[in-house]
Amino acid sequence: MTSDPGTANDPTHHTLPELLRRNAREYPDLPALSWRAPGDTAWTTLTWARAREAVLDLAEGYAALGVRPGDHVLLMMGNRPEHWLSDLALVHAGAVPTTVYSTAAPQQVAHVCRHSRARLAVVGDPGSAALWEGLLADPGTALATLVVVDDPDPARGHTPYARLGDTGPSPARERWRDLTPDHLVTVVYTSGTTGDPKGAAITHRQVLAQATALDAAVDLPAHPSHVCYLPLAHVAERLLSVYLPLHRASHVWMCADPAALAGVLPEVRPQHFVGVPRVWEKLASGVRAALAALPEEIASVVASARETATEHHGLRERGEEVPAELEERFRRASETVLTPLLARIGLDRVRLASSASAPMPVGVLRFWASLGVDVMDVWGLTESVGVATLNRPEPGRHRLGSVGLPVDGIEVRLAEDGEVLLRGRSIFEGYLRPDGSVPPATDAEGWFATGDVGRIDEDGFLWITDRKKEIIVTSGGKNVPPALVENTLKEHPLIGQALAHGDGRPYLVALLVLDGETLGAWAGERGIDGGGGELADHPEVRAEVDRAVAAANARLSRPERIKRYRLLAGEWSADTGELTPSLKLRRRVVEQRHAEDLADLYRE
Repeated sequence: MTSDPGTANDPTHHTLPELLRRNAREYPDLPALSWRAPGDTAWTTLTWARAREAVLDLAEGYAALGVRPGDHVLLMMGNRPEHWLSDLALVHAGAVPTTVYSTAAPQQVAHVCRHSRARLAVVGDPGSAALWEGLLADPGTALATLVVVDDPDPARGHTPYARLGDTGPSPARERWRDLTPDHLVTVVYTSGTTGDPKGAAITHRQVLAQATALDAAVDLPAHPSHVCYLPLAHVAERLLSVYLPLHRASHVWMCADPAALAGVLPEVRPQHFVGVPRVWEKLASGVRAALAALPEEIASVVASARETATEHHGLRERGEEVPAELEERFRRASETVLTPLLARIGLDRVRLASSASAPMPVGVLRFWASLGVDVMDVWGLTESVGVATLNRPEPGRHRLGSVGLPVDGIEVRLAEDGEVLLRGRSIFEGYLRPDGSVPPATDAEGWFATGDVGRIDEDGFLWITDRKKEIIVTSGGKNVPPALVENTLKEHPLIGQALAHGDGRPYLVALLVLDGETLGAWAGERGIDGGGGELADHPEVRAEVDRAVAAANARLSRPERIKRYRLLAGEWSADTGELTPSLKLRRRVVEQRHAEDLADLYRE
């Protein structure tokens, strides 16, 4: 490989351990991994040289516990250094690591344990260990060893993580030399909106194909910083925090608590930031609240700068030439107003801001564009090892509302019914079966059916309209994509979450959840007192939501319009079960929990 981590001749002919060895040799003193222990204010950092030594020591420790080449090992540790290091150590030992969502229900943990045939699991604390202890004696699983990082209790069958580094040199340190690019590097279980998770089997070659495709599409400086805050059980965070940093020799900053993200971003000031739509919506709500509190004379300056940024972005989006006068106005607005404002939230150095996992409301995209942040919608699946299509910041290379153009090495086409099909170098091997086999999930020509429905415009941009299985078919036979309706509703800043409903019904209704942060600022501007629950019943709030629904309906076709809605208290979340761990809406769960509300909307 060459000395430049972004320009290897063909990295897909290599393995992750080879990249780690290269980084340790060529960038030994560059930072690889930083984290902050609970209660600490200072960051601890491992260089690439020290990170590799830690990985090799752990590889020996796991081998001493009986981990053999080809074994599947399960991890549930959150975003902490032990997780990152163990993942790579297990790969070095020839094993196949899988991260399990920390929010997984007991039955989901048991399913993954049985399905993967894992003999060893590594968890972060006694609370997580409690989900696994019963599986040690379960004849339906192969689980024999439970490693616990914090406060292990041998009386409960725990093996202390701290002992892993005490084994001394062993042949396991060199097992990585037997790996080939076509060995499995991980199995990622889909979070899913219904049914049992499926294990997507992924090779070294496929993750490195994805890494090189992203490098070709994104212009980032050498050794960029990345904040790791999304679940490592999700393929996107695995790609951005484990695989891509090895390829680029990046610096990964661990954010153990996603709620602390707003405090970590100003410290790291990353060049690349990825957020699911709900993260961007929450950050936007915080900025809107801050802007609403500005003195009038400062607010007018910010408003003028935002108008300039919006005009500048519109021309670039359409691929039109930006006049020199506007370019100069935008430069001044950025330097004097927008960049200092973005520095307060840690996004002033971002060269690529992107959103993934679900459609982003266009109103949110336009809000960030008015601040000089072009949030690029990307699209992909666990089965495509992350990104399949993306918008690019260059003029004419993005369309707000679309998911962009295919990355290098990926082909996209539509089936007769509009389902999006993918083919290319980063498409996964197939789904793991309980017997360990991995049959192909593509057809005879190599195409994978994604389950997403979309359209491709005349310029080649892909637009995802919905999930194939989630299309609403009204009693009148009209097909309605609920995501289109929901995103149109959510363009009003007061509406944080929405669910459209109407399968087999004569018309659509909706469940709406207010955005708590925006609601407080909106109410304060109007002198309305009260907490979130009280405000949801306030006449002025109800009237504003009525106007928001009417405005959305004006932009929708007749079958897509919402006839009635119910305003709910309390945000939907992964913790309460309405969202998947990757923050996708679990429609069936929401509909079941609010079945009476939905029934009432058709009785009213």
